[in-house]
Amino acid sequence: MIEPHLSAVPETGRVDIARAEQAASDLLEALGADLEDEGLRETPRRVAAAYVEMLTPEPFDMTTFPNEEGYDELVVVRDISFHSLCMHHLLPFHGTATVAYIPGERIIGLSKLARVVELFAHDLQVQERLTTQVANWLQQQLRPKGVGVVLEAEHMCMSLRGVQKPGARTLTSALHGLVREDPRTRSEFLALTQGGRDG
Repeated sequence: MIEPHLSAVPETGRVDIARAEQAASDLLEALGADLEDEGLRETPRRVAAAYVEMLTPEPFDMTTFPNEEGYDELVVVRDISFHSLCMHHLLPFHGTATVAYIPGERIIGLSKLARVVELFAHDLQVQERLTTQVANWLQQQLRPKGVGVVLEAEHMCMSLRGVQKPGARTLTSALHGLVREDPRTRSEFLALTQGGRDG
């Protein structure tokens, strides 16, 4: 089992629930809401609980196994759904991640690739940072021959406000090792991220 570098991981239990509930009350009142209304009485508590849930990552063990067969091709997990909170507007963004690596001495349980995405998505984020954090974490913890991460997401701060373009999706990528440096591997990875999609 690989131990995490704690400085790279979002903190658990960091939300001050009482202050968050009071802040939600203050915001609702500032927006003109009547907190005596039956439908709004419990809203501050619900808001605080929702943010606790969205900003608390679930710890996990990074289970790895010896690469006894010497496998040295891409391992790709596609369509990992995720959601996170935009640090600029506190509005959600959501989408899918493709995570790939070329094993070195160890391989990782496939479900753990999705766990890493979830770990960093439970934070106040921008998509670029989230993409880089997932890739860097895998590179540092697993020490593979290469890592590739692509995130595709719709941002509510773009869909619901500002330019108001629902359906617009943002793609970001982070590549390390052979996935970045070897043209054949890079092309294979990028082709696999698009495989099975229309267009």
